[in-house]
Amino acid sequence: MSRRVEVFIKNILPAHSHGAYTVVLHNPASKIQLPVLIGAVEAQSIAMELEGLESSRPLTHDLFLTTLQKFNISIKEVCVERLSEGIYYSTIYFKSELGEMGIDSRTSDAIAMAMKFKAPIFVLQDIIDEAGYTEEDEEEDLLKPGRGTEEGFQPQTHIPEESAPFAEFDLETLENLLQEAISIEDYVRAARIRDEIAKRK
Repeated sequence: MSRRVEVFIKNILPAHSHGAYTVVLHNPASKIQLPVLIGAVEAQSIAMELEGLESSRPLTHDLFLTTLQKFNISIKEVCVERLSEGIYYSTIYFKSELGEMGIDSRTSDAIAMAMKFKAPIFVLQDIIDEAGYTEEDEEEDLLKPGRGTEEGFQPQTHIPEESAPFAEFDLETLENLLQEAISIEDYVRAARIRDEIAKRK
């Protein structure tokens, strides 16, 4: 097995496939980036953690987090360990009083749970060599986000709707839109609105 490289979430971008997003993992030291195509639900959960947003009711990953904590189980780390035919395969490594155990997981769920537990995310060097790219190549690669998908995720081929033109709204309107997005638990939209608000301050 090749060595493992720790990565961090750099960004979440809308993908060209309808309802899909690309989570960009990166290693600051090597400046290597690794795009993973994921679904909207998982993107929402990850974005919520990145932005420090809280749901009015527990989402799926929140429920899993609470359940594990009740049984004194934590997540030690997650690792993207295989890339086969364009699909990423990951393992979540759990830790409890009974010892440690690795369980197969979709990559998006592994990333989301790592965010919930503040656990490190690793990728095997072989996968980075095959699917990663440098920041110098980023502008070209953003035209085709998501070099790999997660197991079980089949992106649709419809053209996605354009993102809302938040730049044309004033701050008061943006604040109202932010609260509305949070109330309906659309955390990806909320994150974009918050980014636009941050640009104005």
